[in-house]
Amino acid sequence: MTSAGAPLPLEGITVVALEQAVAAPFATRQLADQGARVVKVERVDGGDFARAYDTGVRGGLGTHFAWLNRSKESVALDLKRDEGRAVLADLVARADVFLQNLAPGAAARLGFGAEELRARDPRLIVVEMSGYGTRGPYRDKRAYDMLVQAEAGLISVTGTPETPVKAGSPTSRPACTPSPGRSPRSCGAAPPARARRSRSRCSTRSPSGWARRCTRRSTPAPRRRARGWATL
Repeated sequence: MTSAGAPLPLEGITVVALEQAVAAPFATRQLADQGARVVKVERVDGGDFARAYDTGVRGGLGTHFAWLNRSKESVALDLKRDEGRAVLADLVARADVFLQNLAPGAAARLGFGAEELRARDPRLIVVEMSGYGTRGPYRDKRAYDMLVQAEAGLISVTGTPETPVKAGSPTSRPACTPSPGRSPRSCGAAPPARARRSRSRCSTRSPSGWARRCTRRSTPAPRRRARGWATL
């Protein structure tokens, strides 16, 4: 509930997220902030690897993990086993939104590809987050933040002329989250609107490339000003 007592925009919406690292957890955290119930599905062998990025939180939990996964529920499932996939299928059957950012093709191989899920329930919103989208020669490749920074030209304007460096904080993965974060809100903000559900895709590479494209075409290249911080 808001401070004025009005319901949050996504109260009553259930999101099942087969997610890890930064991009998808950041998107679903925004949905949780808007009132959605988010069920995070993790691996049985250690969970989301962002748990171990560092030990800055009391109890040894990673700071990235704590920041990205507040207000969520979590369940660990072994999706290599029939039992684990059956539990996930049951969760998705009760959900309004299914979001995943596994390696290209991994969700489909497990039986949770967008086409298969929407054949079961056309009202389900399916959000797929990938490195390079679903078309083109790189569609089956994984993307990493530093790699995308280099491909988008961000490293060329960061650091010093003598020592180009990547930005100190992740940029490409958080940048791609507004689109999937908006999708459930735009496709239906409450259960009665489920008939308007759809499929949404977002790639890590696209937002960074567009950001540099706008800069390159409209302004001179920015002067390098600091070490480890992006100058766009």
